[in-house]
Amino acid sequence: MQIPDNLRYTREHEWILVEGNTGTIGITDFAQSELGEIVYVEVDTVGESLNRDNVFGTVEAVKTTSDLFMPVSGKILAFNESLDEKGGDNPGLINESPYDQGWIIKVELSDPSELDALLDADAYRKLVH
Repeated sequence: MQIPDNLRYTREHEWILVEGNTGTIGITDFAQSELGEIVYVEVDTVGESLNRDNVFGTVEAVKTTSDLFMPVSGKILAFNESLDEKGGDNPGLINESPYDQGWIIKVELSDPSELDALLDADAYRKLVH
């Protein structure tokens, strides 16, 4: 199971990569393995500003549907078109490449200090082991 050191993590198994004032968000390798085959991702919050811990979308696997939670507050700038049924329609990218091609949204951070409340890679490893 991969847990990259350059990301921050939530206890709900989302990750965030911050570059400048923009964050790329997805679900962890652990989360996708627990969910199983992902068949659909819904994000209808593009353009909205959401607070930390708000639901920004859902991910549907063969046996379950799970909410996706904002790790930080911010405005949702983009939904990965490769996952969207109107775009590439390939939600399985989350299973194949959860930290690269399987990212879910990009956000403009409204309060970068919220990153301090997230887990680093070592703390996340302890959570899932």
